[in-house]
Amino acid sequence: MASKSLKITVTRCEPELIAPAAPTPHETKPLSDIDDQEGLRFQIPVIQFYKNDASMREHDPVRVIREAIAKALVFYYPFAGRLREGRGRKLVVDCTGEGVMFIEADANVRLEDFGDALQPPFPGLEELLYDVSGSDGVLGCPLLLIQVTRLMCGGYIFALRLNHTMSDAAGLVQFMNALGEMARGARAPSVLPVWCRELLNARDPPRVTCEHREYEDVPDTKGTLMPLDDMTHQSFFFGREEVQALRMNLPDHLRKCSSFELLTACLWRCRTMAINSDPEEEVRILCISEARGKYQPPLPKGYYGNAFAFPVAISTSGKLCKNPLGYALDLVKKAKSDVSDEYMRSLADLMVIKGRPHFTVVRSYVVSDTTRAGFGNVDFGWGKPVYGGPAKGGVGAIPGVASFYIPFRNKKGEDGIVVPICLPGPAMERFIHELECLIKGPFHDSQPSQFIVSAL
Repeated sequence: MASKSLKITVTRCEPELIAPAAPTPHETKPLSDIDDQEGLRFQIPVIQFYKNDASMREHDPVRVIREAIAKALVFYYPFAGRLREGRGRKLVVDCTGEGVMFIEADANVRLEDFGDALQPPFPGLEELLYDVSGSDGVLGCPLLLIQVTRLMCGGYIFALRLNHTMSDAAGLVQFMNALGEMARGARAPSVLPVWCRELLNARDPPRVTCEHREYEDVPDTKGTLMPLDDMTHQSFFFGREEVQALRMNLPDHLRKCSSFELLTACLWRCRTMAINSDPEEEVRILCISEARGKYQPPLPKGYYGNAFAFPVAISTSGKLCKNPLGYALDLVKKAKSDVSDEYMRSLADLMVIKGRPHFTVVRSYVVSDTTRAGFGNVDFGWGKPVYGGPAKGGVGAIPGVASFYIPFRNKKGEDGIVVPICLPGPAMERFIHELECLIKGPFHDSQPSQFIVSAL
């Protein structure tokens, strides 16, 4: 576990813009009607930790990655442009070739100083992914910010912030793999980027044919949105033992559910109990569902736009908390099964008809499974990262609403999933209690659990 007292001093060079290494088209490219919804108009942070590699001692990761960015942008030139908003709040990319923002940095720590188990929340994140003044907007700002920080041990940290309207996790990893290939000497990415955002546009005329309760306008009548202060960040590890213990809470006919479904049902129930929602009020779980394979025909290989939905399960708080875990699981399984080609077409139509609304955040919880996204395979020449993936939980417009499922190997060598959770302090204590009740049973002892792997 990384020490809470770890003090990181980072020396940064002046931020610079990296433009494509060769001329690129100057044109405008509209985003899709899935891309430019209000709920994706924010910056999402990713971080990768790399060990020292003796075979690369003659190579500077800053120089290698800086040159790779310029080369990759020849193919991914929309990333070098800027967003502007047109009629009907439609977002388009001005392919100006201005470039992405890049920061060269050095830190006074070694990789081992972060502890034997790297996972969010990371100490010093604001220094490792510096928020350059004026860079974090949606319109007229760099679409990517990348910081490469050398460590004293010879390793380094690659941190990135993406304007989410441009890509989802799969699209971002595709771009990062292209960077890695160019860094390792390739002349072109093995998977060429495909724009084709019109494939995910609304029909003409648009017509909403499915129910999309994830976009309902729910008033916050009782002040249930998370406070901005007193937020506690903790990460929880779910290995084979923890997942099996959770399955034991289910009736036999539900025990063959996926780990995603099981964890989602468990976390939704425990979190709802922790925040003390009014028993009569509705609570929601939004299960981010990747939809590339749902389209007919499937989206082309190389498509790097957003291609997912927020299918929702809804229950009153009282029913969710009083019923066994299987009740929540049934709701989650039904929500996931809703996503289809027609569902995605209907969603794009709703965005146009309703003015690109934000998904519901009042009494909502959002979970995103990144275990198969591939962040852990991105190689710039120093091998795979020790950790690769989301930099923190609770990202987006509303703190505490979102959590990621991240593949992770703990210090015992056990593979599993780590989940960063962001809650107010008292709610976090109740959340841990409810989670331990499900994993250990109601008569667990008070010893700290191995599944609580870090906290800030």
